[in-house]
Amino acid sequence: MSEAGAGGIGPAVVALGGGHGLAASLGALRLMSDRLTAVVTVADDGGSSGRLRAEMDVLPPGDLRMALSALCDDTDWGRTWRDLLQHRFRSEGSLDQHAVGNLLIVALWELLGDTVTGLDWVGRLLGARGRVLPMASVPLAIEAELVDETGRTEVVRGQSEVAVAPGRVRAVRLIPRDPPACPEAVAAVDAADWVVLGPGSWFTSVMPHLLVPELSAALHRTSARRCVTLNLSQETAETPGMTAHDHLIALREHAPDLRIDVVLADPTAIEDVGALSDHCRALGADLLLRQVRVGDGSPRHDSLRLAAAYRDAFEGFLGDVGEAAR
Repeated sequence: MSEAGAGGIGPAVVALGGGHGLAASLGALRLMSDRLTAVVTVADDGGSSGRLRAEMDVLPPGDLRMALSALCDDTDWGRTWRDLLQHRFRSEGSLDQHAVGNLLIVALWELLGDTVTGLDWVGRLLGARGRVLPMASVPLAIEAELVDETGRTEVVRGQSEVAVAPGRVRAVRLIPRDPPACPEAVAAVDAADWVVLGPGSWFTSVMPHLLVPELSAALHRTSARRCVTLNLSQETAETPGMTAHDHLIALREHAPDLRIDVVLADPTAIEDVGALSDHCRALGADLLLRQVRVGDGSPRHDSLRLAAAYRDAFEGFLGDVGEAAR
């Protein structure tokens, strides 16, 4: 699609994030609307994306590729092209571990001379149910302040380094500090019915959107309602020991004036429902508890369950926090 969901059905939804977390939300949202726009972080500096970024001076394509793959048409055509985009070469040479989709996206950028147009062309190839856009027009670096067990503070630069560095992230910044937002992403947020933040790596995939000035301004002024989707795993390499309500505290510290309408959480991933409910109220948000993980208990979202939870939130059902999870 050249424009997400033009003439489509369902609410106009903008999903923000990156990597596997954004792919999970898109996999659910596509079941309830085709008026979707994914706004994707562009700070990845590792793996195939990092190599292409350094060699070609382009936006890192990996998270953009994953979002496009999550929106592919559910037909043999769409799934085949999705699998091709996700395929990684294995060799003894320079192509080793490069994703085919990364190379295709960068080639289209070079051929067409426009980032958004190139992504739209890949979306057409996949029959994507929605549109994928970068959050900024230039590649970004993430810089984080981490605190270790002794209270010592260290500054770590680079998304791949922040993701594995020991210690707890206290704050994140972008380099450059005032990057230009993708104009189409800003327009999508302004026109949205709903904006969804998370799940995903909290400090390197979710909150960077709040640090791009033009995009942050749009997130604050839009008439859209805002839904925060919390993670299923209590601990990751990036957020060791952080509770569910700690994630909301970090969000509030980085964007104190951002209004949140709904916080969606799986009850099995919540340590203290009362504390989480208190922090939701401090944000002006309702807490919606729903079972959204897969049946085997692993920290992966079930697309159907997550779609049902989003539908409840979007239709205005804001259940009592004490209600048993469906």
